[in-house]
Amino acid sequence: MLIGAAKSETDIICLPEQWQKENKFVDFDVEFAQLKKIAREYAMTIIPGAFYQKKKKGFVISAPVIDSSGDIIGTQEKIHPFDYEKSLIRAGTKARVFKTACKFGIIICYDMVFSDVAESLVKKGAQVLFSPSRIVKRGIIPWHMYVQVRALENRIPILATNIQNNRFGGNGIIVDLTEDDNVMIPKITTLHGQTTKSSSFDLSKYEKSRKHRYLDHRRFA
Repeated sequence: MLIGAAKSETDIICLPEQWQKENKFVDFDVEFAQLKKIAREYAMTIIPGAFYQKKKKGFVISAPVIDSSGDIIGTQEKIHPFDYEKSLIRAGTKARVFKTACKFGIIICYDMVFSDVAESLVKKGAQVLFSPSRIVKRGIIPWHMYVQVRALENRIPILATNIQNNRFGGNGIIVDLTEDDNVMIPKITTLHGQTTKSSSFDLSKYEKSRKHRYLDHRRFA
């Protein structure tokens, strides 16, 4: 699927969180050797997903970024561990922006619930947000709502991926925004089945719209 997307001149690919074995601690250099080769061969960026990773100060869940040279240029750590993850990993502390084909940020699964993560990434210059996720079937509807709201709040396109199996509900979502009579309306593409889906975005349209974000008009009581 990755090679098929690459041949369609895809710039950036994002895979779901922990699409391999559950709770598996991953050696990124070993595990993603083939993905590095594909990224290098087709000159594209791959976000392989988000996985348990061992660090000097403990374990984290992090999403590596492989650029067009085939190198891992950095990782985004999960900022809000979910449920049982709190006893297994330490929380990330920083929302990072990466620059390859464009400037983008990564929101790992449960981090989508917290509006300040997306807002921080946009303030740091992100033009697109990617979200490797692992959402159970009963959580798909609220998850889709969170993704749409974050896109509207921040005037930014979001691509969110999810595992599909007996437990996790698939239905990855791509949210683009269109303008109708000065109102931004979400344009939603849902991924059905174990497949890939791509979208192209007019990033200049979003740059103009972000100058009038609702978040910039907030007052606190």
